[in-house]
Amino acid sequence: MGKKVVIVGGVAGGASAAARLRRLDEEAQIILFERGEYISFANCGLPYYIGESIQDRSKLIVQTPEMMHKRFNIDVRIQSEVTQIDAANKKVTIHNRDKGMYEESFDALILSPGAKPVKPPIPGIKSSRIFTLRNIPDTDRIKGFVDQQTTQSAVIIGGGFIGIEMAENLVERGLEVTVVEAAPYVLAPFDTDMVAFTEKELYEHGVKLALGSGVQSFHEDDKGIVVSLQNGEQLQADITILAIGVQPDTAFLRDSGIALNPKGHILVDDQMRTNLDYVYAVGDAVEVTHYVHGQKTAIPLAGPANKQGRIAADHICGLPSIYKGSQGTSILKLFEMTCASTGLNERTLKGMQIPYHVIHVHPASHATYYPGSSPISLKLIFGTKGEILGAQAFGQDGVDKRIDVIATAMRLKGTVSDLAELELCYAPPFSSAKDPVNMAGFAAENVLFGKTAVWLADDIKQFDREKTMLVDVRTPAEYEKGSIDRAINIPVDELRDRLHELDRNKEIWVFCQVGLRGYTASRILAQKGFKVKNLSGGYKTYSVQY
Repeated sequence: MGKKVVIVGGVAGGASAAARLRRLDEEAQIILFERGEYISFANCGLPYYIGESIQDRSKLIVQTPEMMHKRFNIDVRIQSEVTQIDAANKKVTIHNRDKGMYEESFDALILSPGAKPVKPPIPGIKSSRIFTLRNIPDTDRIKGFVDQQTTQSAVIIGGGFIGIEMAENLVERGLEVTVVEAAPYVLAPFDTDMVAFTEKELYEHGVKLALGSGVQSFHEDDKGIVVSLQNGEQLQADITILAIGVQPDTAFLRDSGIALNPKGHILVDDQMRTNLDYVYAVGDAVEVTHYVHGQKTAIPLAGPANKQGRIAADHICGLPSIYKGSQGTSILKLFEMTCASTGLNERTLKGMQIPYHVIHVHPASHATYYPGSSPISLKLIFGTKGEILGAQAFGQDGVDKRIDVIATAMRLKGTVSDLAELELCYAPPFSSAKDPVNMAGFAAENVLFGKTAVWLADDIKQFDREKTMLVDVRTPAEYEKGSIDRAINIPVDELRDRLHELDRNKEIWVFCQVGLRGYTASRILAQKGFKVKNLSGGYKTYSVQY
């Protein structure tokens, strides 16, 4: 018999570690303990089962204990909660639903306890109409409640990914939905200028947003449940979903000697080792290094958890794998739209006082002369040396592959010039000869190399008529449909003949619809001796915010 490895917790990290261990060591004794009934399930698919996009519940089950035993010869023990770890003597204490308490020894231990929903001590929070979503039993309870004909409305507490996914799926089930978020915006990985697209999509599908106020209390009445907000507003609903974030499920480790950070995340090195010999940790419960800024953080995503499980298994088997950090690449389906991001946003960079530049572009998903193209709104954030710090995108089609390309460039330490130079596949149904990623690279290079200066939509708050002129360089027809207050209209094609209308003592802020004509105008004016800036992303970016 080979080495004995005990794994605490399944799903992404633990189940991946178990399978990788067996592929590397046929003789190892591998025991996986899972507190619940399901060792490996598609937790990212749970909202879509509730919304009935996924109708076959069995599709959510990735692996069963029987499958894991038959294919990988892994001893899977469900309904078995590890309650104590004695690292010095290399043993764990388990409480099994049927067998009671017993101990198991190990040569190596992998911890994958995951994270649990935050459930703060708000008055009334124990109501039977309040649900959280973490696992399949939670899903069954929520779906059972939603399936009742009397369930017609929902309040979702929390505007993160789970909250917004639940909002979409409950709308698809015909419910009236309100999302409550204590912050003044939903989807924290996105900046205000990009999340505005998301909020617009939610409003257009009937989702109400209650932003900038947390929950004061819950109480049930004869109509359902009343959610009282801190700003005095009251919301009535049949069901409430708590989705205000997660916290590491590590209370059982408090007296184990395993080092935790103040929030309860397990501290690990780049080989997923804890501070104790032969004890590893992976998944949502661990603290990781952020790949972009190099500081410690927590990023509870399935992709990183899978990679971490694999690396812990590699190290136990003597392979020199290391985990290089997480960059938080994520994506969300929102009705007909897609929003995705990678790396850092402006909010984080400002908080860390890291200097950066921003550009917005709105290219088509593929060649516009081929049917079915749609616009992509892409934001690129980059450093003063051209290093890529983050990106965000929103659109109907092609969003995922653009963010994936940028995320890959970031992982390989690429710059905005690399984005401009990338040779990406092109045919009219799929892209344009200048892919949106190339376009973002071109726009960023123009800023970086001083070919253009940009102003951002938020800069309008500092607009000073005495020092600045606003010039809309679109057509008169576009201008008449709506423009920025105090802007004069000089179409770019007439600009050279109308320079006398501009004040050379003022800075000229030009803009067009998406930024391209504005860039041309800025190049004309700069070479004519004007001090000029172009609105990044144009009126499209501005109008979504204001």
